[in-house]
Amino acid sequence: MRELILVRHAKSDWGDPSLADHDRPLNARGTRDAPMMARRLTEARSTVERIISSTALRARTTAAVFGAELGVEVELDEQLYLAPASRLLAKAIESQAPRVMLVAHDPGISDLASLLSDGGIEHMPTCAVARFAWNVDAWDTVSPQGSALRETAPAHTWSLETPR
Repeated sequence: MRELILVRHAKSDWGDPSLADHDRPLNARGTRDAPMMARRLTEARSTVERIISSTALRARTTAAVFGAELGVEVELDEQLYLAPASRLLAKAIESQAPRVMLVAHDPGISDLASLLSDGGIEHMPTCAVARFAWNVDAWDTVSPQGSALRETAPAHTWSLETPR
């Protein structure tokens, strides 16, 4: 079994125009939402071996909350900052962990969720979580074009913008 959990970073603060995009922190809503979403994931009995996050402050702060809740150390990867869907999927495959979480940005995170859900997930709002599972033993058999995708379990998504 292989699982990929996609997390879009929590809501960021746009209040200081002097900050570079990479350095924007979470705003009050993001600081409130990240722990709630991490708890929802643990309530669903989700586990991960690896959490890989973009180096952007808003993403790594979100990832740290999930890591603390799940008891997993966060790995930072600068290649996830504003990464396209193809790079995100490649990073999950490279991880070789049976269950991996990626914390990243739009549009790449929504594009990958849409691709893996065959268009069922059109957009991941801030702090949304999508979980995908394949009944395979190795990541190299997981790809949007591969037969493993057709065996994907229905995506489980959690969002603060939709009912639980």
